[in-house]
Amino acid sequence: MYNIFKRITDIIISVTLIIVLLPIFFIIAIVILILYGSPVFYYQERMGKNWKPFKIIKFRTMITNVEHMGLNITSLDDERITPFGKILRKFKLDELPQFFNVLKGDMSLIGPRPEIIKFVNYYEDDYNAILKIKPGITDYAAIKFRNEEDIIPRKDPEKFYLDNILPSKIILYKKYIIEIGFFTDMKILFNTIKRLAL
Repeated sequence: MYNIFKRITDIIISVTLIIVLLPIFFIIAIVILILYGSPVFYYQERMGKNWKPFKIIKFRTMITNVEHMGLNITSLDDERITPFGKILRKFKLDELPQFFNVLKGDMSLIGPRPEIIKFVNYYEDDYNAILKIKPGITDYAAIKFRNEEDIIPRKDPEKFYLDNILPSKIILYKKYIIEIGFFTDMKILFNTIKRLAL
C-alpha cells in the first residue's frame, strides 16, 4: 500500500518541482551552452530496481568526452570538473534533472542512491537486497556523504571509494530498507533540505 502512495507522491512532487524550477533549468542550460557548448545534460548508466539498468540524467559539470577518461569517481579539485560545474555540484543543482528520472519511474524521491554497474557488481550480495526497491535522489547516505568529493583522494579515488565509502553507504541503504515508511521518508526529506540550506 505504501508503495502506491510513494509513487503517487513522487509524481506529484516531481511535476510540481519541475514546473516551479523551470526558470532555473533554463538558466543553467543557457550558461552551460554559452560557456562550454553542448551537451547540456550528462547521462550515465546506473543500476535500478530488480537489477534493471537505467540512464541517470544530470546537468553536465565536466569537460566533454569525460566518459572516455576511465575514472568514474571524482575527487577534490578534479581537473575534469568545470568552474561552473563546481558551483552546480556544491549546491547539488546538477542533480535537478533527476526529477525526470523520478517522473519516468526509474527512481524515487527517497531511496538508496543509484550506483554505477561496476560498483554494484563489486558488492553483488549486498545489492541483492538493496535493489529490491527503487533508488532515490536522497537518503541517509546522501545526507552523510553530501560532500564526499572533499574526502576522496586524487590517488586511486575508485579504490578509496570502494573500500572506504561504499561499504558505509551500503549499511545506510540497508538501514533505510528496514525503516522504510512515511515518517522515515519525511525525516530524510527534512534533513536533506536542512543540509542543503547550510
